[in-house]
Amino acid sequence: MHQSITNLNNIQNLINSKQDALNNDNIKIVAVSKTFAIDHIKPLIDYGHNHFGENKVQEAIEKWTEIKLNKKNILLHLVGKLQSNKTKPALKIFDYIHSLDNEKLAKKISEEQKKLQKKPKIFIQVNIGNENQKSGIDISNLKKFYETCISLDLNIIGLMCLPPLDSDPEKYFLRMKYLNKDLGLKELSMGMSGDFMSAIENNATFIRIGSKIFGERKYKTT
Repeated sequence: MHQSITNLNNIQNLINSKQDALNNDNIKIVAVSKTFAIDHIKPLIDYGHNHFGENKVQEAIEKWTEIKLNKKNILLHLVGKLQSNKTKPALKIFDYIHSLDNEKLAKKISEEQKKLQKKPKIFIQVNIGNENQKSGIDISNLKKFYETCISLDLNIIGLMCLPPLDSDPEKYFLRMKYLNKDLGLKELSMGMSGDFMSAIENNATFIRIGSKIFGERKYKTT
C-alpha cells in the first residue's frame, strides 16, 4: 500500500477513535497536494479519496483539468489566497474556495459565477489572530461582510482561519467555533497537519492536511 494511503488511514482512524467525544461525524479530510506532482497524488485518487487542496490556480489547472473530466467525484479546494484577476479560471476548476477575504473579491466571484452558471462553496477567511501580515476579515466586520456576501448570492458554507504560528491554536479554534455558530453556518475549515485534532474538537468539519499525508514538501531553490 502506498505511504500516502497508509497516512490517510492513520489520520482517519485517529479521528474515528475520538468520535464519541466529537460533535461531528462527517469530518472531511482535504489532502493538500500543492507542489506535489500528480503521480505522487494518483495513489490516493485511485484509492477513492475525493477532497484535494491546491494553493495556486495555475498549478491546479495544469494538474487537475484532465483528471476532473474523467473522475467526476473529485472535489478541488482552493486553500491559498485568490487574487481577483484569477477568479474566472479559479471558478472553472475549483469546487470550494477557502479564502474569501475582501469585498472586491466577493463582488468578482458573484459576477463570474453568474457568467459561468457555477456557484462554488465558499468559506470566509477570518483574521482570527488580528495579524497585520495576514489576510482575512476582522472579527468586528464579520457579520456585515457575511451579509454583503449573501446579498451577492454567494454560497457561504462556513468560516476559515489560519491561527498565529507562535501560539497555542486552541483558543483561536474555540473563538471560530462560536463565530461560526453565531452566523448559523454548518461547515468550518480549520486545522492542519500539526493541530487538526484540536480543530476537530472545536467543531472543524474540513481539515487541510498536507505533510502528514504526502510527506515533507521539496520546494525548488533558485
